[in-house]
Amino acid sequence: MSATAASSRLVAGEPPINFAAHQFRAGNIAGARDDFEQMLAVLITAIHPAARAIAANPGDWGIDVLLGELSGLVMIWQAKYFWPMVAGSARAQIRESFDSALAAAARNGYQVSRWVLCVPSSLDPETARWWDRWRARRQRETGVVIELWHETVLREMLVRPDARHVRRHYYDPYFPAEPPAPRRPLRELDRAAAADFERALFVRQLRAAGHVEVEAAKHEYFNADLLTREIRDKGVPAELDALGEADSVAYGIWEARFNAASQAHPADPVLPGLHAAVMREIRESGAFPAGLNAGRVHRCGLMHHVVQGRRAGWVRHWREIASA
Repeated sequence: MSATAASSRLVAGEPPINFAAHQFRAGNIAGARDDFEQMLAVLITAIHPAARAIAANPGDWGIDVLLGELSGLVMIWQAKYFWPMVAGSARAQIRESFDSALAAAARNGYQVSRWVLCVPSSLDPETARWWDRWRARRQRETGVVIELWHETVLREMLVRPDARHVRRHYYDPYFPAEPPAPRRPLRELDRAAAADFERALFVRQLRAAGHVEVEAAKHEYFNADLLTREIRDKGVPAELDALGEADSVAYGIWEARFNAASQAHPADPVLPGLHAAVMREIRESGAFPAGLNAGRVHRCGLMHHVVQGRRAGWVRHWREIASA
């Protein structure tokens, strides 16, 4: 295989962060500005949990995101969706945003300690030189620390573990969830087969625990048996793995409940409530593998399969019944 062919099959890393996604999400530049600002608020909150967004009503005092109290020192983030680069035309907006933030602070009795401009692109050479000079001059004049979070800084923040949810929501590819596969159909158990099940071990175990009505258990076992046979006949590895996992889940639930019932009723050989507790947990459990595509009836039937296989029972002396 050639190096070119090998490299064409090599995929490394995660999907790239493309700040143009805000335009695709919103449908236009105006909407992209709002979407970028919302993303920024969530990102900053992930890094600084005490930060908060400030709504424009009617003006926003030159603040998009704020850290601190509007009665003392504050740190301000200002979002500007300059795209595809920060060029000379952006200079007036940057100056105006900074001056507006300081003027609002003077009017309303708080002090700006740090002002951060956030943009989803990079500065062109002339604008970068202007920014360096303007930033240095305005920091000397005002005492406010001025920072620039350009696209590289934002990408570095978005790949941090504490911001993974922001990246996933705004920039990772979206794939609609596939509809769940239909549940396996249930089959009716005829009377002759139901009568034959009276001699089955899982029914004898239920009778030993004092169960009078066992028809539902027979229905559950019958459908789980059909499911098991179908999966084993097809031999699909993923389905076989799911079946094995489901068996282990059911067996684990029984074992935990059996031990708890044995401790709660040390002198009672019947272990009252054991069957009901196990089946209730099996019906409600979210631990069964989705790949099995089995409903509650099938899952309860799998528990009866465990009993039929001489691995469990519903009374303390279940092993004696299983060996009879």
